[in-house]
Amino acid sequence: MRVLSTRLRQLVRRPATGAGGYSFVELLVVVSILFVLASAAMPMAQVASQRQREIELHRDLREMRTAIDKFKDAVDQGLIPSTEVTPGSEGYPETLQKLVDGVSAAGDASGRKLKFLRRVPIDPMTGKPEWGMRAYQDKPDSTSWGGQNVFDVYSKSEGQALDGTKYRDW
Repeated sequence: MRVLSTRLRQLVRRPATGAGGYSFVELLVVVSILFVLASAAMPMAQVASQRQREIELHRDLREMRTAIDKFKDAVDQGLIPSTEVTPGSEGYPETLQKLVDGVSAAGDASGRKLKFLRRVPIDPMTGKPEWGMRAYQDKPDSTSWGGQNVFDVYSKSEGQALDGTKYRDW
């Protein structure tokens, strides 16, 4: 026991032969590993961001198309007077802004307006509140708006979605 305690005292008193800390090689290995992990995480973050914008685009298109359909239904049911609808518009709104501004309700002397959208959404792919529109009289694959009414909307983005389709085809 005495020999063991003497040996421990000798070890404790002996100065360290190497300095404490990390070697340059160890630091290089750690930095390399962090670089590989960061480079793998960047594409995943970009895909997640694109997926979020695509979800937002789907939601905005559905919201506007539903508002257009509700406007058309209100015209068909006689809730919107014929004075609020342009002749030849087939009962569809003339612009997207008309869905925001609203139209006077038929037979309502109080001046109440029927509104179908709170605002024209911003296209998440282009960052602008500009949308491609098709009139009822336009061909289904038309890329130019006839101007008579708004029958359908689509994104003006030339980009391609994660599933391989073009945003303008949604």
